[in-house]
Amino acid sequence: MTIPVTVRVQHDDFDVELETKMLTAGRTDVGAVVSFIGICRGGGDDLEISEMTLEHYPGMAETEIWRHADEARKRWPLTGVTVIHRFGTVTPGDNIVLVLTASAHREAAFRAAEFLMDYLKTNAPFWKSEKRVSGEERIWIDATAHDDAATSRWKK
Repeated sequence: MTIPVTVRVQHDDFDVELETKMLTAGRTDVGAVVSFIGICRGGGDDLEISEMTLEHYPGMAETEIWRHADEARKRWPLTGVTVIHRFGTVTPGDNIVLVLTASAHREAAFRAAEFLMDYLKTNAPFWKSEKRVSGEERIWIDATAHDDAATSRWKK
C-alpha cells in the first residue's frame, strides 16, 4: 500500500481539521494521528513581536522536506505524513507550520512528528525575521542550542 505523503510550502493559511480528514479519509489502518501546529507568538519574554516574516528557497525547501518525510517513513511504520509550512508575513496567532503523522500506533506517530519538527526548526531552508512592537529593526532568528540538541538525538 502506498503511504500518502503531502508536502506543501504556501503563503496561505491551512485548515488543520481538513488536512487531518484528508490524511485519514477511508482509512482503517490509522490508529493514531499526531499533530503539531506551530503558531506565531506575540511575546511573553519581554520581546513583543508585531510580525514575523518567513522566507524560503523555493524548490529546495520542498525537496528537503520530502527527503525528511521519506526518512521518517523509513524509521517508523507510518501510514501517512503531511507537512505544510507557510512563508510570507504572519502576525501573532497565525499558523506557521503543520506536521501530521499517522500510524497504526501512537508511539511511531509521536516519534516521527518530533523528528520532523526538530528538522524543520533547525535545518529546513527557511529564514525567519521578527519585527518587534517597540519598532526595532527586523531581527533575524536562528535555531537555539536547545533546538540543535533536540535535532542531534536523531543522528544515526
